[in-house]
Formats: sequence, structure tokens, C-alpha cells
Amino acid sequence: MDKLSGQSILDALTGRFEAFEKSLNGQSKSAIHQVRKNAFEALKANGFPAPKDEEYKFTNLTRALEKNIDFHTQASAPSITTKQIEGVKIPNLDAYNLVFINGEFSAEKSDDFSVEGLEVNTFEQASKENADHVADYFGKQADFEKDPFIALNTAFSHNGVVINVGNNVVVDKPIALYFVSDSSSEQPIYNTRNIVVVGKSAQVTVLEKFDTLGKEKSFTNAVNEIFVAENANAKYYKVENDADATYHISNVNVAQDRNSNFTANTIALNGAMVRNNLDIKLNSEGCEAHMNGLYVLGGKTHVDNHTTVDHTMPNAYSNELYKGIMDDKSKGVFNGKIFVRKDAQKTNAFQSNKNILMTNDATVNTKPQLEIWADDVKCSHGCTTGQLDQDALFYLQARGIRKERARAILLHAFASDVIENLEIKAIQDYVEEIITARLEK
Repeated sequence: MDKLSGQSILDALTGRFEAFEKSLNGQSKSAIHQVRKNAFEALKANGFPAPKDEEYKFTNLTRALEKNIDFHTQASAPSITTKQIEGVKIPNLDAYNLVFINGEFSAEKSDDFSVEGLEVNTFEQASKENADHVADYFGKQADFEKDPFIALNTAFSHNGVVINVGNNVVVDKPIALYFVSDSSSEQPIYNTRNIVVVGKSAQVTVLEKFDTLGKEKSFTNAVNEIFVAENANAKYYKVENDADATYHISNVNVAQDRNSNFTANTIALNGAMVRNNLDIKLNSEGCEAHMNGLYVLGGKTHVDNHTTVDHTMPNAYSNELYKGIMDDKSKGVFNGKIFVRKDAQKTNAFQSNKNILMTNDATVNTKPQLEIWADDVKCSHGCTTGQLDQDALFYLQARGIRKERARAILLHAFASDVIENLEIKAIQDYVEEIITARLEK
């Protein structure tokens, strides 16, 4: 029998899954765990993405993990301090803060809050106390047959949160989820699973931020399933600013109902290899989806953004803007797909990806795709890749602005429309500060 891609990882995971099942204390026969077992069987049958897998053509994450991550590792208790946690939070962001260290929820370092109509529980707690509700959503949007890393996450789902926003509830502050990895002495490896259910005519903003403290290698596999009901408004932010030796993959799977509005803002700033999958399904009329992305890369950072928007019903709208600035030997990948199904008449769908390469060693692979089966639609897509405008750079320098500052001004202008779309000033300021420090080096 031929070995599957990632066979060495699968061999190591088999022992971990058996140990995980033994730790469930009576929950091994639950509907939730049956989904986990099905996911692990699918993973064992299909393996991880092979080098010729079209979806991972430019991001050989399987090989990188086999080479750099020891899946036999059992990390010891982390030693991250409260001061270190405060250091990774977004300054001046007024939010309900939840902190996870190496995937485990830290009540001590999280806010204790209560909002009428809002329920927030850890995945572990919700699986015990409200198992039927979790089972209604777990694995319903994130298809473990479709992506092996979703299968891996589903099989080991234990950490993360379940957020329920009741009908007509407006959550007054963002819910900020801080995932901090302690790689100071060992390789942390963990899966996080979040389920967000937004009721009819409700509003909520959820932020995920990923940071790694330490120089050892680490691997994080995150999955979000977000359900946006009729007339609801949900905003999702992801800020990823990991260490140079961090390997990270994220899958965000969204289902929208009639007249709902969803916005995703994805900011990628560092990491050895980062993969962001964003999959949105517009399941009814009047849906609106916005996707904004910015990646500012240096060193040997590799960031891959894969997005899919599926228009299934009429009179829906989607707009996507991703921009990348690549310096040194960094590598960017963008693959954006828009599907307009036969019944999705009167669809408006727009997609744009623009990149600037700062050096001859930086690269980008971009592939916008548009598949239309309806005939009464307005759709466009496109991409550009170039270098900094040397005439504009010379113009600024001729007016006494030093070269590093002039370059930063032009790159800020390039990224400004994505940053403006972030809407929350504290997040805008945080991203601006990092970009400024990096571009003026």
C-alpha cells in the first residue's frame, strides 16, 4: 500500500487521538465525538495535501510540517506572564477579552463579563453542558472531507469558544480572542475551534489575534464556523503576527441567511508559513459580504490567502480587496474564487488583488477566478503586481524627504484603503504602527 502524503504525521497523530479519546470521560459516545471520529477516519484515508494538490500548489504545508514539527511532542505547562499577555493585546481596544495559552482557555487572564442575550462558553464547556446545540453546528459548515486540515482540527476539537448571540441582540463591544503560543522551550501544537451563531437582526464583532512568544517552532490549526441569520450583521477580524518559526493555518467558514451582512478583515504580518482559507456561502437573497485583506511581509515569511465566495441566490453582493507588500525573500499567494450559481441572478460580485514587490527576491503568485452560470449579473475580478513607483519616490526625495520615509509614505498610501476598511480605530492604529516601523527600517 502506498504511503499517503504526510504519513509520518498521521502515524504520530494516531497515538494522540487514542489518548485524546481516553481523556473524554464519558463523552466518547456523544454525537460531537462521532463527528470527531469520522473526521479522523477521513484524515487517515485521504492524508494531507500532496505536492501536486492544486489547492496547496504554492504552499507545501505538509512537507513543511513534516520537516519542522514533531507531532509526538507533548508540551509542558506554559509559563507566559500577565505582562506578556498585555503586550500582545491591541492597545486601547475596548473589548471583551478572552485569552487562550497554547490553546487552553485562561480564566485568570480573561475578562469576566456578562451581556444580556449573549452566551460565550469554551468549546469544552459547551460540549458538556449544551451538547445538542453544539452538535447542531459542529462540522456543518467546515467540511472535513474537503480539507485535511479541517479534518485534523475537527478530530481534535476541544479548545476554542462557542458564541451565541440572541435574536435582536446588539453586542456593544468586540469579543477579542487572544491565542498566544508559548514556544520558549518546546513546540506547542494545538487546534482551536470556534462556533459563532448570530441570531436574527443581531450584531456582533469578533476578533481573533494570534501571537507566538519564543523561538522554538510551533503549529496552530484554527477553524471558525460562523452562522449569520436573517438581517444580522457580523464582523470578523483576524490579526496574525506570529514568530518567524510559526506554522499556522486557518479556515473560516461562513453561512449567511437572507439580508444578512458579513465582513471579514484578515491581516497577516509574520510567520514561517501561514495559510488563510476564507469560505463564504450566500445562501439566500439580499446577502452582502465584504472581504478585506492585507499582508505585509519581510524576511522569509510565506503567506497564502485562499478565498471563496459562493453566490447561490439572487440579489446578493460581494466585494473583495486584498493587498500585499512583500519585502526581502518573502512570498505571497492569493487565490480568490467567486461562484455565481444559475439561480443567482442580479448578483454583484467584485474582486481585486494588488501587490507590490520591494525586492527582486520577493515573489507573489496570484490567481483570481470567476465562474458564472447566471446571465444577469455584474461581476469583475483582477490582479496587479508591480514595484514601487520610482517617479513618485524621486518626487518626494526631491522635496527633502529621506528615502526610507518617502518609501513608507507611498506604501502607506497603497495600503490605506484596506486599513480604512478596518473601521475600529484601535485596530487601525495597531496595524499602522507595525507597518510604519517595518517600512521605515
